Formats: sequence, C-alpha cells, structure tokens
Amino acid sequence: MTRALREFARREWGPLFFTVRTALLTKKWRAVPMTLAAVCLTALFQLVQNQDWGYQPVQNIGSVRAEDPFWLALLRTPLSLFVPALDLPVWGALAQVLLVFGIAEICLGRWRTLAVAYLATLCGTLYARVGIALGPDNPFGLPATDAQVHDTGPSAAVVGLAVYVCWRYGARWTGTLVVVAMVVEVIIKPNLAGKEHLAAIAGVLVLMAVQAWRERGQEGVEPPRPGTRSWKPPIKS
Repeated sequence: MTRALREFARREWGPLFFTVRTALLTKKWRAVPMTLAAVCLTALFQLVQNQDWGYQPVQNIGSVRAEDPFWLALLRTPLSLFVPALDLPVWGALAQVLLVFGIAEICLGRWRTLAVAYLATLCGTLYARVGIALGPDNPFGLPATDAQVHDTGPSAAVVGLAVYVCWRYGARWTGTLVVVAMVVEVIIKPNLAGKEHLAAIAGVLVLMAVQAWRERGQEGVEPPRPGTRSWKPPIKS
C-alpha cells in the first residue's frame, strides 16, 4: 500500500515537484520575482485601503462591480487581482499568491502566468454581468443585488492557475480535485465568488482545449529538411 502511494505521488507530483525544487535550489528567491512583487502589491493595497484616506483611491483603481461601465471594469480588472477582499483575512490572499503564483511562475514563466491569471479573472468578471442578466431564476443566474458586490482578490486567478499548471505537468487527479472542490463550494454556498471560480475554470479549460488541439495538429509534422524549398540554413553569429 505504501509503495503504491509513493508511486502515485511520483507520477502525480514528481515532475512538478522537481521543477519547483530545482528552480528554488539554484535561484532561490530570484526564481519568483513577479510573485514577490505581487505579494508586496497585495499587502500594500491591503494597508492603504484600511486607512481613512486610502479606501476610496484603492476602490477607484482596483475595485470592479458588475454595475460599473464595461470599459471601466476592463481598466480596473488588472489591479483588482491584487486588491484583497475586505471581508476575508488578508493572509489568505497573500498565501494564495505566494504559493500558486510562485509555482506557476517557475513552471510556466512570468508572462504566461500573468496571461492565464488575467484570463481567469476576466472570465469571472464577465460572468458576473452575464449571470445578473440571466436573473436568479436561471441555474446560472445571479440576483440583481450582486451587481453592487465589490469583485476583487486573487482567488479566481489562483483557481485558474492551479488547474492549468496541473494540466501542463500531468497532475490530473489534483486538477480534478480543484475543480470538484469549486463545484462543491457552489453547491454549499451558491454566491457570486463561487460561481466566478467556476467561470474562471471554464475559461482556462477552453484555453487548455485550444492548446491541446494545436499540439495534436503539430504532431507528426517534420521540420523542413536540407534541400527543400522551405529549408533555411542555421544563422551563425
């Protein structure tokens, strides 16, 4: 039984673990500069928005609500990811960013991590508008009062990144567990945040499907051979 568990752990988390471990051993904190910047930015927003003078400026640049004009929501969405929700402990947001963003930055690279994070966040933001338009009588709908809920924090991005990294590194059972946990969350507490997490996962699943389709289309395609019209000699400096 113990041997079977070790074998499962090696298959499920081995590639991910060794990638992260190697990067941290060789580069240490220099392996995750974007993640550290994101943690500091989140902590800064938390500090400022809890001051009498700082609450409104933070809301003006990083708070998104479904009732806001769409263009304004799009402008605020990038920074909204780093504005902690006021009704949740900030250490939870900081831990999520440090752990999940850190692993993603090492495994995916800085720019792909940001792209997936913003895709997931944007899917959640767009869903809020669609859900309110559908209305509370629709299984995918939301009550009109949710239009005034401040939609901030890294949770949608964290969920999306977790699913994407698990897929890229073959941790399929872990990724499935994340999805199931989010579904259970919505069943137990069907609020805006939970449904936005599912929208974020849906957006990332579409991205994964497109990338898998493109990769399958490239299988079996041989690079141009010397002597053919499309072949070019290597560039030498």
